[in-house]
Amino acid sequence: MRDNKLRQIWKAGGAAVNGWLAIPDSFSAEVMAHQGWDTLTIDLQHGVVDYQRMVTMLQAISTTETVPVVRVPWLEPGILMKTLDAGAYGVICPMVNTREDAQKLVAWTHYAPRGTRSFGPVRALLYGGADYPQHANDTIVTFAMIETAQALDNLDDILSVEGLDAIYIGPSDLSLALGCTPVFDDLDPKAAEAVDHILARAKAHGVVAGIHNGTPESALKRIAKGFQFVTVSSDARLMAAGAQQVRRTMRASAAPAPAASSGY
Repeated sequence: MRDNKLRQIWKAGGAAVNGWLAIPDSFSAEVMAHQGWDTLTIDLQHGVVDYQRMVTMLQAISTTETVPVVRVPWLEPGILMKTLDAGAYGVICPMVNTREDAQKLVAWTHYAPRGTRSFGPVRALLYGGADYPQHANDTIVTFAMIETAQALDNLDDILSVEGLDAIYIGPSDLSLALGCTPVFDDLDPKAAEAVDHILARAKAHGVVAGIHNGTPESALKRIAKGFQFVTVSSDARLMAAGAQQVRRTMRASAAPAPAASSGY
């Protein structure tokens, strides 16, 4: 089976830099994949991507060594299994709030005897290899999102679930849950303290910690703290930022308009 580079990075003690795909298009996904990201996450929760477009985007990512990850819309077995069957090598699941939620997530993403994932890796066999069924349980990466006050209360119970590889912090939802301003980077003190607490507990349990960031500078600071999976912006945000920069440059360098003629 094809190795999961994400696991290799973590085993070596490194941090993976993850890009985010919200645009439902295979060409934009292919362009992003060719920029050298360690991983790319297709967002089915808040992006405007449906399942069929996701499949074509996974195919586009497959033209590179970038690891394909998908954030599913919710903790629901059908979409988790179909996403893995389509060839995702990692899944990020939102709103995991209890130990039972985490146990369901692990069960639905692993074949028996470790879990209850139904067998039918239609495209995963093409991407992962003919021996995918024998090695999928040890290759696929499962993330639980920690983004609510309830998840914070149950944090150690969630982190102690066997088979959970990583957690992923959504700073905006976590901030909202704690009565703070929903932002990615410059968090309110209460939210920042919660992020540090989640990271410390994940380390204690031997679970990888990931987090969403708005800028490369924030991502680098969080890597220095111990995060091993950092998302930097998204295709839509990067496109908008690039377009704005070009427009600002053009406006700043444009020649002044000629004075109006007096007509005499």
